[in-house]
Amino acid sequence: MTNTGDGLSTSFPDFGAGAGARCKPQSRYPVTITSSPLFVTCISSLASALALACAGAAAHAQAWAPQRNVEIVVTSAPAGSNDRTARQVEKVIVENRLINGTLSVVNKPGGGGNIAFNYVNQHPGDAHYLLVGTSPLIGNHITGQGTLYYGDFTLIASLFNDYTVFAVNVASPIATGKDLIERLKKDPKSVASGFAVALGSHNHIAACLLVKALGGNARDLKAIAFKGSAEALTMLMGGHLDLATTAAGNAAPHVAAGRMRVVAAAAPARLGGALANVPTWREQGVDLVFGGWRSIMGPRGLTPAQVAFWEGVLRKATQVPEWRQDLEKNYWSEYFVTGAQFRKDLDREYADMKVVLTELGLAKQ
Repeated sequence: MTNTGDGLSTSFPDFGAGAGARCKPQSRYPVTITSSPLFVTCISSLASALALACAGAAAHAQAWAPQRNVEIVVTSAPAGSNDRTARQVEKVIVENRLINGTLSVVNKPGGGGNIAFNYVNQHPGDAHYLLVGTSPLIGNHITGQGTLYYGDFTLIASLFNDYTVFAVNVASPIATGKDLIERLKKDPKSVASGFAVALGSHNHIAACLLVKALGGNARDLKAIAFKGSAEALTMLMGGHLDLATTAAGNAAPHVAAGRMRVVAAAAPARLGGALANVPTWREQGVDLVFGGWRSIMGPRGLTPAQVAFWEGVLRKATQVPEWRQDLEKNYWSEYFVTGAQFRKDLDREYADMKVVLTELGLAKQ
């Protein structure tokens, strides 16, 4: 996306072959120098100095770097996948000294993500505020739960995709994906399903798509939204929910500790680690591959220089070994994309999700 992500094209002065013509003074009339070599040398030196000055001034005008602490704003409470994304970005940038300054993660849970969205939106043009962008920037807008969507922010970079898993309490009578299928077919209202962070979020849609694939009415699902995945999983392990749809990385530690069971993954292939034995929905006869994404966005009105700065920092951050290790640890699928391609991806997902949410009766009319 060499598009800035806010709909503005990026245009930089050319300091290559045409720089001399741009910066060197031009005369309306031709001037012929036929005598003093000293005079010629002085004129040449003056032109060179002026060209360098022009290039330096333009480069300075383009450059940007943080002048104070940078906030990475998260839509959910601590310990969920959104929070973990922000803290990993912060950790990699700081430890590898990718910026001269400090960063802090700021959690703004509530309102299905709208509290965080509005907070960042109150700082137009200020690249000291970054947002972990997630699917509620699409879902909330379609369902009418929020007025802001990704088009109200400056798109910087997509980081990775994150597949959804279906988890139950370890003591639940639902022992397999097929058990869950039978329960949902019999009575979807009997399955209390929890997720973050709002109705219409990708984790909610994942559960609805399962019901729909089984021939049921997704609106019959007993759906409960929480401020973060950590809260939803706590309620699941406490026996207050029958099902939780969440990111694989959120569930894996609890599965490893024997506190939770994952009955299916909405991934194209089996995941690794603690979830290596979990079958996909396709293996269990349901064609369901679905998940969320994580990105970094800024408030509206960022300049091309500000976008270029953060694109460069994030590109470097996603190439260090620690980042790649964390992708594997959290079951994330790398997808670093910027500019026009990032916007194209979100535009396509908006259209696809609108169709699904309309079918589910959740889209605003």
